Amino acid sequence: MPNTATNYQLALQQLTDSALPTGAFAHSLGFESYVERGLVHDGDSFGVWLAAFIGQQLTYSDGLAIRFLYEGRDVRELDVLLSAQLLPRQVRDASVKMGNRLLEIGTEVFPSAGLELYRDMVASGQAAGHQPLAFAVVARSLGVPLEEALPAYLFATVTSLTQNAVRAIPLGQNAGQRLLGKAADDVAAAVERIGHLAPDDFGAVSPGLEISQMRHERQRARMFMS
Repeated sequence: MPNTATNYQLALQQLTDSALPTGAFAHSLGFESYVERGLVHDGDSFGVWLAAFIGQQLTYSDGLAIRFLYEGRDVRELDVLLSAQLLPRQVRDASVKMGNRLLEIGTEVFPSAGLELYRDMVASGQAAGHQPLAFAVVARSLGVPLEEALPAYLFATVTSLTQNAVRAIPLGQNAGQRLLGKAADDVAAAVERIGHLAPDDFGAVSPGLEISQMRHERQRARMFMS
């Protein structure tokens, strides 16, 4: 008889694998602006940016959206709120592009009624299809508990950003792994914080981070789409 826990754990590994073709390799989510200005130039300076990103955008935007969906809030309402509070256009577009790709993959590999409903909303223009919500819909339908889904999503995002920093700064592969080891503590702290946040905290992101993400749109030369 199949082990349900093993099944969802294997599915979760597939969903968070860096090889999942959602296009994450094409996005810096703003750190490239710091590279261009010389503020991020090595492993230590990228680690400072990454810690701030985890503690801000991943906590108060993506992570909180996942928690709210697991708690039963309407996916369309959360989708609208995400579109409204992701002020930098490139970051908003990145969330939608990767989310729509995840919806396509999920429909083929992990079909469910909840996923079909959300994809229909996107197809009819009622929702944009943001990445954290697409992930949460799939993970919840697979029976993945929130306490496993949330850190997996956050760390997968951190892994993608670190891999992109290895190329962009550039960093050595070993340096990237050291950064991931340090970031694990920040992810654990973010998960703990997300569990205690209120609806009014949704979207409370540092203006400095958002402004840097907006600057990327007009950056003269860049490797990444955001």
